[in-house]
Amino acid sequence: MDPKLLELLVCPVTKGPLDLDRERQELISRSARLAYPVRDGIPVLLENEARVLSDEELERLPPRTALA
Repeated sequence: MDPKLLELLVCPVTKGPLDLDRERQELISRSARLAYPVRDGIPVLLENEARVLSDEELERLPPRTALA
């Protein structure tokens, strides 16, 4: 996914930042506790398509890094 596009995208629920999980092909919203799928390189930012993150998954996420 293009890093510039990722900088522009926000969670549709909280309007907060999103983190890309390359392995699972998901955009993570820590504040909404949701993981939005990325299908064929296209983010699907619909709340009803997102999966709810468990407490364990949130704890395992690496710390956010500042965008350069």
